[in-house]
Amino acid sequence: MRLNLPSFKPLYQQVVDALRDEILRGKYPVGSQLPTEGVLSQQFSVSRHTVREALRYLRSDGLVSSRQGAGTTVARPSAASTYVQEIESINDLIQYAASIRYKVESSEVIAADATLATNIGGIAGQNWLRIEGLRYEDNNNKPVCRTVVYVHTDFAGVGRLVGRRNSAIYELIEDLYGEKIAEVEQVINAYSVPENVAVELALELDAVIVEVRRTYLTTTRKIAEVAVNQYPADRFTLAMKLRRRTPLA
Repeated sequence: MRLNLPSFKPLYQQVVDALRDEILRGKYPVGSQLPTEGVLSQQFSVSRHTVREALRYLRSDGLVSSRQGAGTTVARPSAASTYVQEIESINDLIQYAASIRYKVESSEVIAADATLATNIGGIAGQNWLRIEGLRYEDNNNKPVCRTVVYVHTDFAGVGRLVGRRNSAIYELIEDLYGEKIAEVEQVINAYSVPENVAVELALELDAVIVEVRRTYLTTTRKIAEVAVNQYPADRFTLAMKLRRRTPLA
């Protein structure tokens, strides 16, 4: 079978969806083996690398198990289940509507004091590019949120492109420096709005804001960027998709 192209999903995810559907429909019953990587590669007209990635995902989902020399076997579901957040890419976590624009108000290199270093996971005295601004929807002068970004000094060259290129800052880091952002840590807090933020977001002083802090880590666990987004509580919605993960018995 051929995959449904074009699709917004990566090829490996399309293979995952197709195989999961075939397993759940009984084409491959519990205990049976899936076709070899070579056969699946021809069946879906994709590379073996794509097939391996799809099978890895199915193993983590508990649908199949693999053993060297024994192929890939459809696993028996366990009664115990957990729910996990389903995110197919970093973009799924941080995507903004295409109409959201970032208006940079200030950009400067600063030395982190002890408090800032603790907050962003850096070292006191370490230099960071600090970019501050507001995000707006097109045709609306009311800001969606206030955004302060700290970029490690090694990647400070992205500063000249922020606000000029329609790309996330972590994407600019990847493009300009050849680094790979492998992990994003996200923390969400709510608290009373500071006075300066209340002025910028046109809020009452007794308002509540929701702060979303994201730390972007490279493959070597180096902090490349920390982004702090502050939303008025009435302009913030968090939506996530959970899927059931069935571990092996």
